[in-house]
Amino acid sequence: MKDLFPRTTVAGVSLSRMIIGTNWILGWSHRSPAADNMIKRRFPNGKAVFPLLQAFLMEGVDTIMGPLQQERVMQEAVQEAQERTGKPLILIDTPIINVDDSEAARREARATIHRSRECGATFCLLHHSSAEQLVNKNLHQIVRLDDYTDMIRQEGMIPGLSAHMPELITYSDENGYDVETYIQIYNCMGFMMQVEIETVASIIHHAKKPVMTIKPMAAGRVTPFVGLNFTWNTIRSCDMVTVGCTNPEEAAEDIEISRAALERRFPEIGKRASPNQHQDAFGGDS
Repeated sequence: MKDLFPRTTVAGVSLSRMIIGTNWILGWSHRSPAADNMIKRRFPNGKAVFPLLQAFLMEGVDTIMGPLQQERVMQEAVQEAQERTGKPLILIDTPIINVDDSEAARREARATIHRSRECGATFCLLHHSSAEQLVNKNLHQIVRLDDYTDMIRQEGMIPGLSAHMPELITYSDENGYDVETYIQIYNCMGFMMQVEIETVASIIHHAKKPVMTIKPMAAGRVTPFVGLNFTWNTIRSCDMVTVGCTNPEEAAEDIEISRAALERRFPEIGKRASPNQHQDAFGGDS
């Protein structure tokens, strides 16, 4: 029997080091409106998502990340997967909250965070579009972040930050904010990264808490073999890689490529199709 996918621990919670991404389920391709619509047609409801989640769960990849509370398809998919497989999913919700400095905005933020708890989230990581509004680079601070991490704690969840802006990791560590993990874009192309790859790699390696890397294949701009090998081989053993897929076959390939990268071997995957599959450049008939 194959071993389950390697795990790490965040704030005392055991997570699979591979995290199921949701952009390629919910229609955020980072490619084109046509690609977005293709994804949405493929996954109109939770039942359509189930085979993909099942493929991950059967390999021990039981952690999923995204704006789960606000997306009906994901809520249906999580419920369907847990009921039909009998395996629990660990949910990392990334809610978009109102961070205006007013009592009304704080009530709205509290209600949003409460919905994260209602949808079953174990981790609540403020979406980068909200968290980055609080950054003061001059002071090296994330202003009023404690207000929101306290709300998350009061709901019984574990707080973290989605840090597209890499300074969020630096400032959080510097100030000792109540943050247990980070999301950070990291890939071999530097796609959507705000500074050089080497700089982000250094920030990840020096982070005081485990980092959940995202976009390892640069939203389909590099192949899984290239993107996953780069990321797995340049992060720490406590860090994670978030992977987006569109079908169970892709999930199986990404899991095998990732296992091989961690085990320092070549992955057992088939050759790509070609009009002439027997070219010497393809390794002959072997």
